[in-house]
Amino acid sequence: MATVDATTESGKDAAAPPAPPRAGGFPGADLALRLLLFASTLAGLVVLATAKQTVLFPVTLPQLPQVIFVSMPAKFKDSPALIYLLVALCVTCFYSLLTALGSLKLISGSSTPKTLFLLLLLDVFYAAVMASATGSGGGVAWIGLKGNSHTRWNKICDTYGKFCRHIGSAVFLGLVASIVLVLLAALNAYSLYRRSR
Repeated sequence: MATVDATTESGKDAAAPPAPPRAGGFPGADLALRLLLFASTLAGLVVLATAKQTVLFPVTLPQLPQVIFVSMPAKFKDSPALIYLLVALCVTCFYSLLTALGSLKLISGSSTPKTLFLLLLLDVFYAAVMASATGSGGGVAWIGLKGNSHTRWNKICDTYGKFCRHIGSAVFLGLVASIVLVLLAALNAYSLYRRSR
């Protein structure tokens, strides 16, 4: 049985086929983090959009001998900071869905450094948006929970318990989304670093 020699007629070694480009990074982790980002932002969006509660407060008037109950609703729409958090969650949820589809391209190994760089920039941008929205929503939630005696802002969470639980949960999920976006930015930066070596 003859052996095959990998030399050419002139005696030089035949050129080895070029190695495929290294993907670098962890494309499976990228997809998993983007799916986690989608789940956390969607859950935060639903929890915040359903944050409303109506409470009956007793009111006494000097003209009437009986007590009148007045209903006072609390909705997330009453605070611009919570509206900002809702919009940030909505936009980031849509972004995570689009980039999860793009992450499938990373798994197949057909991504370019330009794609990774664009994902890195977008992840950093959305991390900043989510962090600022979470901070502003968290500030409103803290005032609702503790109040502020210096500005005479009363706490409301002892009265609007369900509403405050929804707001607190949405702020927590916004914080999770911010952390996931920072992890995604670090992962894409590492992938770009590996490709540049």
